[in-house]
Amino acid sequence: MRWYAWIKNLWQTRTAPGSLASFNPESTLDFQALPSVATASGPTRLRFGVISDKGNVREQNEDNFYVPVRPASGVGPSPRDQNNSHGQHAHDDGPVSPGPDGLFLVADGMGGQLAGEEASRMAVELVPKELARRLGPDLDDLATQLAIRDAVARANEEILARSHLDSNFANMGTTLALALFHLGRAYVAGIGDSRAYRLRNGRLEQLTEDHSMAKALEKAGTIRPDEVSTHKYNHILYNYLGSREAREGPEEIQVLDCRPGDQILLCSDGLTGVVTDGMIVDVLQACTDPQQAAQALVRRALENRSKDNVTCVVIRVEAAGASSSGPVLPVSPPPIRAAEPARLKNSERSEPGGRGEGDDTVR
Repeated sequence: MRWYAWIKNLWQTRTAPGSLASFNPESTLDFQALPSVATASGPTRLRFGVISDKGNVREQNEDNFYVPVRPASGVGPSPRDQNNSHGQHAHDDGPVSPGPDGLFLVADGMGGQLAGEEASRMAVELVPKELARRLGPDLDDLATQLAIRDAVARANEEILARSHLDSNFANMGTTLALALFHLGRAYVAGIGDSRAYRLRNGRLEQLTEDHSMAKALEKAGTIRPDEVSTHKYNHILYNYLGSREAREGPEEIQVLDCRPGDQILLCSDGLTGVVTDGMIVDVLQACTDPQQAAQALVRRALENRSKDNVTCVVIRVEAAGASSSGPVLPVSPPPIRAAEPARLKNSERSEPGGRGEGDDTVR
């Protein structure tokens, strides 16, 4: 039986009657974010930091990311020895497709060094381009979610087609963690096991769900939650970009209000595999500068002997009047609306299908 159908059947049975090298901390980027109408908190802005490291073991960095502003150069200090110039893998070999202001992505490629890097590169180039074509100032929450879903689905088609047409990239795929700040809301989604978190008032919340076989077994009640991290199927993904299961885009997109003080973290599993939630909270609370927070998180992963590439994007929501360095990019204010945040699942559009033989990917 196909993996996906088996997982789905098992779950339903048990449940019948949730890179560019580092930027310099002194030049943390920020830009005018959108007012949060839902919370009436007044104008806010975003500041962010980002860093990607090949890690302790890997020879290549198969992670990639997208942020609204990507300078052509300007490599900052590494979280490891600053004299170690090969610590970060710089994905700056060409222009990145322009995307919407407020879009952040982390992608973790798989399928071998060349294939994994190509898949993650395609994801961070295609999703911004496709999303920019679909977003508009008059979209409500559901329409924005559909735009995100369609953009990711289109990227999945391209990655899947490339893997079939070029034997060098056979069976390639990539995870994706996405956060879009648009018209006063934050839209968050994930595919695979790259994650998105929100820290608010000292509480860390995982906003995305891992699409691993072990997590599916836990949801089905076959294994306990404390067995997931050490289970032999924990790094086998059944849903990722480059698979048939992702043809409808993200299974779920969360729509969140934005409040000053909120912090959003996007990261690859090179971080979450070795850094606990408590450690993440400690770092985010201790660092007021998001770039320093990203560097500290990656440093902690390296110190904890992470065997994978490590990528972190930290986004901080601040009041518009807060002092900071770096350029400010104006953004048009959102329309006033009273709609409550909504979530749209794939099941509300169409039933996802199974996957063909040979699509199972071991991470």
